[in-house]
Amino acid sequence: MTEHVRPEAGGDGVRWLTPDQRLAWLDMVRVITTLPASLDAQLAQDAGLSFFEYHVLSMLSELPDRTLRMSRLAQLTSSSLSRLSNVVKRLEARGLVRREPDPDDRRATRAVITDEGVRLIEEAAPAHVAHVRELLIDALSPAQLAQLHEAQQRVLARLDPTAATRPEWLDT
Repeated sequence: MTEHVRPEAGGDGVRWLTPDQRLAWLDMVRVITTLPASLDAQLAQDAGLSFFEYHVLSMLSELPDRTLRMSRLAQLTSSSLSRLSNVVKRLEARGLVRREPDPDDRRATRAVITDEGVRLIEEAAPAHVAHVRELLIDALSPAQLAQLHEAQQRVLARLDPTAATRPEWLDT
């Protein structure tokens, strides 16, 4: 039987994780693998949407004119333009969004949430928010939530320093 040996910091130049760092990392791995599945399951059952589809519709529904250039929407949803295009195509087939040329730049395309898309988001939002509260928000104190937000912002800045951290309309 082979015993797992954890290397000690030192001779090989690798900065191995301490036991506390390893536990924090493994907990993060569990969160990033189980949270999306839970959100997807709840939204599929309650609204017939994946979490990413809900996220796209939600972003569009919060805009005053309910439309956004696809490239900007990809940034705000932390998605590739290719992935977003595929999802928007599915949502368009369901009558939840439509695509149209950007009047400011005919080479660009805008996604526009339809009245049906807004209706679906308005119906899905209460159960989704309750699920998010149950899984995350209500599990943490306000101070813990603020610490989590700060930690997430630091990690996100390392993952993509050029990415927008939040939609502009949340600042108003």
